[in-house]
Amino acid sequence: MGTLRRIFDAPAASSPWTALALGAVYFSACALSSLMIYNAQSVALFWPAAGVALIGLQRFGLRHVWFIPLALLVYHATFSPVPSAFLPFSLAANTLSALAGVWLIRRGGPLRLDTRGGFQVLFGGALLAIVSATIGVAGMRVSGMLPVSATTSAWVHWALGSLLGVAAVGPAMLLMPPPRSSSPIALPATDYAREPERLAWLVALATSFLLMAWGAAAGGAYVLGLIALPLATLIWSAIRFRPWWTAMGTLVTSLMIGVFAGFGLAGFSVPTRALDAMQLLGFLIMVAILPVVVALSTYERRVATRRMLHNALTDPLTRMPNRTAFEQNARRLLATSGATPRALAYLDLDHLKLINDTASHTAGDSLIRGIAGALQAAMRPNDLVGHLGADEFAVLMHNVLPAAAEDRARQLLREVAIYRCDWEGQMLSTTVSIGLVPFSGEEIDFARLLSQADAACFTAKELGGDQVCRASLEAGGQLDHTQPMRMAVRAREAVENRTLVLYSQAIVPLHDGAASGRHFELLLRLRDPASGELLLPSQFFSAAGRFRLGVRIDREVIEMALGWLERHADPRDVDLCAINLSAESLVDEGFTRFLAERLRSTSFPPEKLCLEITETSALRDIARAQRFIGQMRDLGCRFALDDFGTGFCSFGYLKSLDVDYFKIDGSFVRELESSPLSLPIVRAITDIAHTLDKRSIAEHTETPQQLTMLAQLGVDMAQGFGVHRPEPIEQYFARTQPSAGMAPERVGTRH
Repeated sequence: MGTLRRIFDAPAASSPWTALALGAVYFSACALSSLMIYNAQSVALFWPAAGVALIGLQRFGLRHVWFIPLALLVYHATFSPVPSAFLPFSLAANTLSALAGVWLIRRGGPLRLDTRGGFQVLFGGALLAIVSATIGVAGMRVSGMLPVSATTSAWVHWALGSLLGVAAVGPAMLLMPPPRSSSPIALPATDYAREPERLAWLVALATSFLLMAWGAAAGGAYVLGLIALPLATLIWSAIRFRPWWTAMGTLVTSLMIGVFAGFGLAGFSVPTRALDAMQLLGFLIMVAILPVVVALSTYERRVATRRMLHNALTDPLTRMPNRTAFEQNARRLLATSGATPRALAYLDLDHLKLINDTASHTAGDSLIRGIAGALQAAMRPNDLVGHLGADEFAVLMHNVLPAAAEDRARQLLREVAIYRCDWEGQMLSTTVSIGLVPFSGEEIDFARLLSQADAACFTAKELGGDQVCRASLEAGGQLDHTQPMRMAVRAREAVENRTLVLYSQAIVPLHDGAASGRHFELLLRLRDPASGELLLPSQFFSAAGRFRLGVRIDREVIEMALGWLERHADPRDVDLCAINLSAESLVDEGFTRFLAERLRSTSFPPEKLCLEITETSALRDIARAQRFIGQMRDLGCRFALDDFGTGFCSFGYLKSLDVDYFKIDGSFVRELESSPLSLPIVRAITDIAHTLDKRSIAEHTETPQQLTMLAQLGVDMAQGFGVHRPEPIEQYFARTQPSAGMAPERVGTRH
């Protein structure tokens, strides 16, 4: 897309008839010029044939150069007989000068529709004028057509006349017909004035000619000042219309004034002196050049603006509309297409990170480009497709019922699945998850539509990917799919606005001889800013984890906990403060560095802290878990393996995980009185803990009977509503610490 449109970079394909047509035009231009020779010892007032020769060769190729001498021979044989000694000079002057001008134009590089291209043509015309005048005037001297005294003025007149011919005729020939381009930055008709304004411009141009003729006929002393009228009209066209209109207007204006002056029409006087002719030609050259320069400059600015707009709305990787462009086009379609049934598909490539990490990001980009091409090939008329960024695409299907939309979405699944990208001998492929929202109606909120499709796509990805999840805009449909996103947003806002709340729940010993300080676990609550309601972790933490907010929440909890303990707690009153960590934090190097720095700077003894990690998160990456535990233990922290017993395969790793406590999963504790399997499992976990010189803690202890049974099984400590209901950390430290003998409160609600 990078550059402005090239004009005739290579000569156009043409036939011998092209040369004959050029010869006819060239002959007509010569004939018109011969009528404007104001005395026997002068040259024509101006020479439009120079522009025909220069642009004819530039546009159609040098192989057609023979049309120039052929047309000149016919011209001299009919309209302008010359001495035989001058004829070779005339042929050489016009032919060689045109070749020299084309050589200079092409030496400047490809000709483009901009001010640089315009000056290329002008410089080529200047060289043509110099060569032509030099050879032609020399021929006039040799043939005796020109006295020595008139040599200089004749040379200047010849050169100016040729240059005016190039300036007047060249742009019109070069731009007619108006160039068409398949370039993505081609200017549409909407960038220019519409038909009524063009008609008004034509009327204004014709009127300016009439006023100029009337002023000249009236015999004003400053008749040339009236040329400002058509000049102003040409500047109007240069600003508002395509350059071709200005080029044609300039050609007509130059010919009109040349005819008026050359034939002495409409009150214009035929120049009788060489000086008058040269002054007139110099003025007309400026009149011919100025509007075209303005037109090309305006066109260049329009193209630059269009290019910037195109770049802003086009994804550089896939050359598809980006998110902004897709949304603009979709909103426009939704506003104008009435109640036509449609569907929005949100596509997210599966496992692209794996390809980026193993084959390189360049390979991933190549795969994305290929899949973008496959999706574009699968589109139907009036469909919209866009690359929203990274590995996400969107398709707005037009005039499609829900069942057909789902079939088309599954077709897109197949197109992506069968696509293969050859990258350095590797055949790369992937699958895609699609969220689909069929809809119809005139009043559709696009933001809601996109959010619903995105949420449905996320659900499809959570279900394993390579499938379509269909959502609905009906009541309740949006809530089902977007509730996790909404909850994740609330969690992020809570972290940013510091509206998280710390609760404490006691952990009590079941046997005598335990340490007398407080044992408790810090629990998290999220205060809803709208209702003031406190949300439990089970309501928001899962959603936050989906959107990679677990580490941010853990960092905030560590800051809150240590900050509160540093300010308000007596370390002598605390034996154990347990803090849960998410699986993401366990393997996040940034979190590891943060926690280590925070523990080194805290005034609260790190050995009083117990970091709880789940059994499943530890087994996810056993090496990283070991490294994390080792680093934090070196700083004094203790560790507990939470939800222990849910995966018996972990028993083989117990020696590798240097923890201090096994927290028996609450599902076994709650079923102690009803399940014959729970009691031996709890006993086995307790025995293993004691064998490894560790302690066991029973979670979710809810009844006195469970407390009794746990004590009989040898469990060291208990935690749950049967021991202590969670309360704000301030209230917990304001009261006497609970013991195992406390009366249980209402049971059945998980903490």
